[in-house]
Amino acid sequence: MEPEAGSGPSDEELMARLKGGDEAALAPLMQRWEVPVKRFIFRIVGSVAESEDLAQDVFAKVFTKRATYREGARFSSWCFSIAANQAKNRLRWWRHRPQVSLSSWTNLGGDGVDETLVGQPASLSAMRAERIGEVQAAVASLPFDLRTALVLFEYEGQSMEEIAAALECTPKAVENRLYRARGRLRLALVAEA
Repeated sequence: MEPEAGSGPSDEELMARLKGGDEAALAPLMQRWEVPVKRFIFRIVGSVAESEDLAQDVFAKVFTKRATYREGARFSSWCFSIAANQAKNRLRWWRHRPQVSLSSWTNLGGDGVDETLVGQPASLSAMRAERIGEVQAAVASLPFDLRTALVLFEYEGQSMEEIAAALECTPKAVENRLYRARGRLRLALVAEA
């Protein structure tokens, strides 16, 4: 989902200003997009700490690569493209570090408390928490291209066209990835039941 822009300049106008040398234009972009970028990266890499670090890297890249931003392009697609590449690179980096297993690193983190479960019977809370864990594990087990498309569509509310721009593929390829991702999730979750 896109953050509320309010009455200020659009993301694209801010990028045009940033590209033109107005470095202060980066601050409102970061304010608008920090949480969505962190949320997206977290759902890809599964670590709160890594999502914080990588989000900073994303905005550093937005600044350093501002000259490559194509005017008229949606900022969200360009930004999520950078975020997807940063997440992919970090996962690749971790795979080559044998002293820490990828499965232990991608433990979904957080404090384990789902506020929607507070005040519910313990058995219902436990069942719901278990199901949430199963879904998170199933999403985390998807190949990177399927997981990225699914997270952008289902969790970030991006359109097929926006996802295609972010992932540098066609909307039909995005549709295909979503179909395959949902099929794999269905199989994984049925096997768990």
